[in-house]
Amino acid sequence: MGRTSDAREKIITAAQTLIEQRGYSALGVAEICKAAGVPKGSFYYFFESKEALALTVVDEHWTAQRREWTRILGADAAPLERLRRLFEATEEIQHAGQQSCGTVSGCMFGNLTLEMSNQTESIRGRLQEIFDTQVGMIDEVVTEARERGEVTVADTHAAAASIVAQLEGQVLFAKLYNDTGRLSPLWTNCLAILGVTALPEAMAGA
Repeated sequence: MGRTSDAREKIITAAQTLIEQRGYSALGVAEICKAAGVPKGSFYYFFESKEALALTVVDEHWTAQRREWTRILGADAAPLERLRRLFEATEEIQHAGQQSCGTVSGCMFGNLTLEMSNQTESIRGRLQEIFDTQVGMIDEVVTEARERGEVTVADTHAAAASIVAQLEGQVLFAKLYNDTGRLSPLWTNCLAILGVTALPEAMAGA
């Protein structure tokens, strides 16, 4: 095929699928190239190493996920409703993945954190930046909810970090048990973290 314009995207797509299915460490460049249908020379034309490819995969995955998080969390709805929609979207994505390949793939960022954070500093640092950004996005919504008197939590940033942590934890359990039903407590857990004892009237019947 050579160094055609779509070779880079084929490599990235193949690598993302393989990383989601098998992790990073077990993959070799030859396997990635075979799955992408490109010669090895094309790989090294676009990427200096497997690590460089992994960072690109992480960045592209985050670009797509951040766009979706921004859409949901920035919607014209009450802050708690936006958080609930984020959890629902997470569950839908994991369920769709399970329907497609038969197993719950989990979160790429969480999977790589468990596998790589003590081995590859560049990947660890990038993942930390992503999770920090996620916490910041949640923090903005929680702060808005507190200003509306809908949550009682004092430290919105710590609460946001706990929400992201419990989201990752439930996704991890869903992968472990291959059961998207493990994601059902996300909303209830979030309300407990935020100290919500009664939902706003607009959401009570939802």
